[in-house]
Amino acid sequence: MGGMFGGGGAPDTSAQMAEQRAENERLKKQAEDERRDLAEQQAARTAARRRGGSRMLLADTRLTPEQGVQQTFGSSQTGIGV
Repeated sequence: MGGMFGGGGAPDTSAQMAEQRAENERLKKQAEDERRDLAEQQAARTAARRRGGSRMLLADTRLTPEQGVQQTFGSSQTGIGV
């Protein structure tokens, strides 16, 4: 009765299987890359949180960053508005 349902043996699926393996490898690599990117982003956020705070407010352009901005607008001490 083999002839009634197409006869012969099973169709050659080695090409399909190789294609499926390649697709699985690609998806696995993509998932690994996404996982690594998320871990790097989390590490960056954690480091920023740890180093944040007053350090972010201490600008290098100020002469004395710990004391903050010393000039007051409208005052004759700074030379502004004179």
